[in-house]
This record gives sequence, structure tokens and C-alpha cells, in this order.
Amino acid sequence: MKYNFDKIVDRKNTNSIKYDIVKEYFGTDDILPMWVADMDFETPDFIANSIRKRAEHHLFGYSSKPNSFYNSIINWMRKRHNWNVKKDWISSTPGVVPALNISVLAFTNPGDKIIIQSPVYHLFASAVKDNDRILINNQLKLENGKYRIDFNDLEVKIKDNVKMLLFCNPHNPGGMVWEKEDLLHLGNLCVENDVLLVSDEIHSDLVYKKKHIPISSLSQEIANHTITCMAPSKTFNLAGLSTSVIIIQNEKIRNTFNHLLYNLHIHYGNIFGNIALESAYTFGEEWLEQLLKYLQKNIDFMVEYFKKHIPKIKVIIPDATYLVWLDCRELNLSDDELKNFFIKKSKIGMNTGPSFGPGGEGFHRINIAYPKSIIEEALVKIRDAVNNI
Repeated sequence: MKYNFDKIVDRKNTNSIKYDIVKEYFGTDDILPMWVADMDFETPDFIANSIRKRAEHHLFGYSSKPNSFYNSIINWMRKRHNWNVKKDWISSTPGVVPALNISVLAFTNPGDKIIIQSPVYHLFASAVKDNDRILINNQLKLENGKYRIDFNDLEVKIKDNVKMLLFCNPHNPGGMVWEKEDLLHLGNLCVENDVLLVSDEIHSDLVYKKKHIPISSLSQEIANHTITCMAPSKTFNLAGLSTSVIIIQNEKIRNTFNHLLYNLHIHYGNIFGNIALESAYTFGEEWLEQLLKYLQKNIDFMVEYFKKHIPKIKVIIPDATYLVWLDCRELNLSDDELKNFFIKKSKIGMNTGPSFGPGGEGFHRINIAYPKSIIEEALVKIRDAVNNI
């Protein structure tokens, strides 16, 4: 079946965060919103139909997860990521961000040190600071258009009574798919220093020319120190259904994680989220392959457009995700000026670089999971605004 990613869907007045709170967030609704990390493509029909079929039952009481739910996850991980996962390792949370916070609360105490690697998704820092833990930053290094882990810095900081490391794999906002050697180095450092590694792998299905490697799949020792967080939400545009997959091989760690999960009574999930996940992981490969080809074309188009028409803005070419990190430093604007420039001059709503922590200064993050016609419209707006600086 051929899927239509060129279709424009009107999302206004659907309680969409991306579209319906832009005035609250940006101060105006006269913008093209390209910020929140969900896609402007319809959720595929095989998922919508499975939800519709269940909705026809008209009774939505307490619901358990059948074996087919777990089998869909196991089969997906084996086929897409060459990772043999067992049913007992699988837990479910209302999202990856809740899983990060559950991990922080379950395995650390107020005042404990937790490492993140900025620039990185802003809720990593929130999971540390909002829970009264001490944030230690192992800032990434931008070299030749790609971010690299500063292992010299990490090897010093991780020895200083650190309890946990929050890792973004693939990376958001930089779009890196980390190399096997880097993953082994990072994982072994956590093993050697008895640091719990919490790996956010929510973008693991959205990889283009490389191959995602779940860090837990590299060795038994690394798996025994790792909590892996995944979800179909980015891949199939299901964020509103609040359903994620947490995979923990170490039984002691898994029991501790689940104890808090169960105490909070958030382990059941929701009927439609569970059904959507199972449908996505059972029938979703053909749709995903078509999506990846479409997104790659959007990326290629954007890269060439910036090179030709807006050379002062450099694109950090992503290996993964539908989020593109734009290096705007040659515009010579302060971060406040840059924010106002994009909102007021180009009329594009994006995520500001500093919101991703140190190293984000002078950058913006743009979502490219749109029909190509919208991408073209956005780039023309940016080009015209830059030409008028």
C-alpha cells in the first residue's frame, strides 16, 4: 500500500499542543509551528482501525495487557534492532519522560549526582533538578558537523560519586546515531563506576542510513546496569496515547523500578494506547519504511536549500529523528535576538537552542515531519527574513 505523506491535515482546534497553544508559547498565533516533536502525518490506518474497532465495544473498564502485546514488542525489537528481549524484562509507563523521573526517584536520593550530556532534550535536566538531585554536565563537543562525547571529561566526572547517567540514543537535538565503540566506552564506564545508565531510545526507529544499537544489547554487564526507554509514539505519531516500553534485564533493578511504578498505579497503561502499540509493532514496518524515505527526502531538500539560499545557517545533518538542529551563529544575533528573529521576522515557531542546555547557544531546533510543501514554505520564510537582516 502506498501511503500519502503529502496530505495536509488541519490540526487546529483539536487541542493540539503544537497548534493550539502557540500564542501562549510564542506570544502570537501568526506563525508556522515547527516545534513540538510530533509529526503532521496521519497516524496510519491499521492503528486507527484497531482503535476504532475497540471503541465500538462501548465499555472501557480496567484492561490488562495480553500476550500479543508483549509478543509485538519482542518481535519488533528482534526484527528492527537485532535485540532478543524477554517478556519478563518489559514494563510500561505513560511515557519516556515519566520513566526518566521514576528512575531518578527509585534509584537516587536528593543531593545525589546525575550526569546529562548537553545540549540535550530539556526534560533531562528537569528530571534531575526538579527532583532535588545535582546535575553534572558532560557537555558534548561539536566536531565537523557532528556531536562527540567528551570522554576525557566524562571519565573524570563519573568517578565523583555519580549515581546515574541519563543518555539520549539517538541524540535529540543533534540527530546522532552513536557508534558502537562510543556506546561500549560509555556503557563500560557506567559498569566500572557502578553508575545506573538510563537510555532514552525513543527515536530508535527513526534512523536513516545507519543502524541503531540498543546499548543494553552490547553486553550482559552493560545490560545489568541499564534501563532502556522506548516507545512507538515518535515512530507512529502516538504521543497522545501515553504508552511507552521500558526494558530492564537486571531483575533487582526491574523490581525496584516496578515497585514505584505499581505504587503510583500507572503500570496498566490505557486501553487505546496498548492497542495502538500492539498494532504499530505488528503491522507497522511497511508504513515506517515509506515514512523514512519521505523524511530523508525532506532532510536532503533542506540541507541543499540552506547551502544554496541561506548559507549563514548550517544544518547539523541528522542520522536519525525528524528534528533538525540549525547552527545560526553566523547570523551574529544574541539568543534573545535570534528567538525574536524567527518568531517576528520569519514567522516560524521553533525550539530555542539554550533550552537544551549549555552548548545550545546560537542554535534552533526545527521539526521536519511535515508535507514537503510546508517545508518549502518555511524555508522561503527563513530565506526572506535572513536576506532582510
